[in-house]
Amino acid sequence: MISLHLTNAWHAKSGGIATYYRALLEAAEQDGRQKVLVVPGEQDGFERRQHTRLYTVAAPSTRMNPGYRVIYPNRWPGVHHRVAEIVRAEQPDLIEVCDKYCLHYLAGAIRRGLFPGLHKRPVLVGMSCERMDDNLAVYLTHSSWGQAFARWYMKWVYFAFFDHHVTVSHHTADELRIASRGHVRERGIWIRPNGVDLKRFSPQHRTAAEHTRLAQAAGGNPDSRLVLYAGRLAKEKNLPLLLDTFERLLRQDFEHDYRLLVAGDGVERAALTQAAEARFPGYAHFLGHMAGREELAGLYANADVFVHTNPAEPFGIAPLEAMASGTPLVAPDRGGITSFAHAGNAWLAAPEAGVFTQAVLDTFQSPDREERRARALATAASLDWPVVARQFLDLYGQFVTAHGTVEPDFRSTPGTWLGSET
Repeated sequence: MISLHLTNAWHAKSGGIATYYRALLEAAEQDGRQKVLVVPGEQDGFERRQHTRLYTVAAPSTRMNPGYRVIYPNRWPGVHHRVAEIVRAEQPDLIEVCDKYCLHYLAGAIRRGLFPGLHKRPVLVGMSCERMDDNLAVYLTHSSWGQAFARWYMKWVYFAFFDHHVTVSHHTADELRIASRGHVRERGIWIRPNGVDLKRFSPQHRTAAEHTRLAQAAGGNPDSRLVLYAGRLAKEKNLPLLLDTFERLLRQDFEHDYRLLVAGDGVERAALTQAAEARFPGYAHFLGHMAGREELAGLYANADVFVHTNPAEPFGIAPLEAMASGTPLVAPDRGGITSFAHAGNAWLAAPEAGVFTQAVLDTFQSPDREERRARALATAASLDWPVVARQFLDLYGQFVTAHGTVEPDFRSTPGTWLGSET
């Protein structure tokens, strides 16, 4: 069986979706499964291992986030010419598309019989690692018509293009649940979480010397409390809440010295750095992108609290990595993070500066702090990447063979050709 996966949400340095696909390729390589990944890049490229292959397609940078590139359709019916060549060369049994805007037209063309050169009709899977309505709300409009357009698009220009759908959390599944109402053909939707690399992220990396080094690099001292954010510095991450929370923290607790560590890069970095320097000069340390995963693991483990601010996070690999590192997590009480984080293993709060600040303080004061940390470690242990990746591989195999006992989390509802539920 050959499965081919396409995504535009690929960054050579970071990103949750890239982390997912790297774990998938590694598991496939170890298990001897044929897997192909197609991603955008600066130029065309090809990397081959014994069982897995990575194709890079030359693509331009996006305007909204120059760190990412997009493979646009450049040939009728909505398919990039090199993508078409790769599909014909590989002759996959399954094609998975993780993109709602440009690459999913390949699935539509195959379903309609408009894609010549295939020896057999592959199974078509839509991988949903984000929500379109959340993206529109952040980058274009919060209006009701924008949300209505997202619902229409998801039902008619995305959902119906595929045979099956997989998504990473109940938060992302809710958008598919709405899109799945009223279809002539039944489709299943499977909710499968992402994972965490337990070999790399661990509390064992915490040392007094490293904590002191990080604190002093941020202008603090060995007793400073280190507040960490790690992730892309992008608009959808709701990073003004991070600055608001930290500023309140400095004002509310004069007894302790707090330092803000920000790891990651993105289009918002310059604005955030300037705002932090204006509001609490000398208390924030921007580390930029950390290429070394071991260095990042040490940063997680030696922070005193990890703060994640996006209330619409599709899943949240970085918060899960913090939990695996034994670092208390403060996060919104909504979004995909709640697929694995709850009041028993994290400190969840409404995404407002006042309650978020109190949640940060509670991580130091809560009598059940150690119990929550222990439960967080247990949660992370259940989502080790090798186990999670093989669950995905097995699910893909079930799609192709049409044999298996894993039922979808929910199915589309029957309807007419006009989309009305029957």
